[in-house]
Amino acid sequence: MSASTPEIPVGRRLTLDGFTLGHGSDFEGMTGVTVILCPEGATAAADVRGTATGTRQFDSLRIGHSINSKAHGVVLAGGSTYGLACSDAVLERLAAGGHGLETGYRLVPVVPTAILFDFGFGDGAAVPSRALVETALDAAAAGEIECGSVGVGTGATVGKMSGRERCMKGGFGFASLTAPEGPTVAAAVAVNAYGSVRDPMSGAPVAGARMAADSLELEDGEAILERLAPGNPHPWESNTTLAVVMTDARLTKPEARKVCEMAFGGLHRALAPALTLFDGDLIVTLARGERPAHIHQVGALAQRAVTEAILAGVRSADGFGILPAVKDLA
Repeated sequence: MSASTPEIPVGRRLTLDGFTLGHGSDFEGMTGVTVILCPEGATAAADVRGTATGTRQFDSLRIGHSINSKAHGVVLAGGSTYGLACSDAVLERLAAGGHGLETGYRLVPVVPTAILFDFGFGDGAAVPSRALVETALDAAAAGEIECGSVGVGTGATVGKMSGRERCMKGGFGFASLTAPEGPTVAAAVAVNAYGSVRDPMSGAPVAGARMAADSLELEDGEAILERLAPGNPHPWESNTTLAVVMTDARLTKPEARKVCEMAFGGLHRALAPALTLFDGDLIVTLARGERPAHIHQVGALAQRAVTEAILAGVRSADGFGILPAVKDLA
């Protein structure tokens, strides 16, 4: 099938002071990058549970006793390991703007970066360029957030346990929730899962493995894995779900880590299954600290926001005429 002009739906608004988000999308190579900026710094932590991860500058987020507890942005990129270089331009832009850790010699921004494998969609050799990162930085603004096949979600796919020929289009999703008289919690998610995406209420598949290459009928993702026999070959490439939770809540670093752990419930609700051997699933929490909040309140909102963002990512996706997307199932 030939590629088509993408339709990029608009998601919910990013109404968190101190955060901006921008996409850079390569619709020829079918890869991209998403940049989340918090230039003044946010308390940051991460929970990395995947067994096929690719990250840069994540040590201080994962280690509780690290002397650094702040981050100035997060980069989510396609291009597998090559995408880790996307943070270079972000570091330079932040430092040029006067943002980063003051070392006495030069500013050092902390910008954790995580990548996903999207070579199986579009141009098998395309990686996000510096120009694409600059586009994402220029686009970063508090306001409407584009969802679907855009930014890091441009080449994302889901439901690959039966092979690429039976998978579907994934994407980038965003959701934002505000508690009455409480904090706002948003989630930005790159949905590129080995498993399928399901409706958390009914358990019915929403996007993922199809019954056959020429079929639009979905198969239960967990059932596929349950049928695997020892030594049964299954494809590994093109997987990982990356999530960034943003909040105006006041959290310590250990509390931010606990929010990451609770937010993983969103992956388990929406992915069937999450955390397979071939996924690099991880969650980052960024807390700006303007509003007091109970950690359980933030964690519950984060879990729900991650779930809704995953669903938004696939429901807004465009298959570009290469693979089916959720909108094609209708």
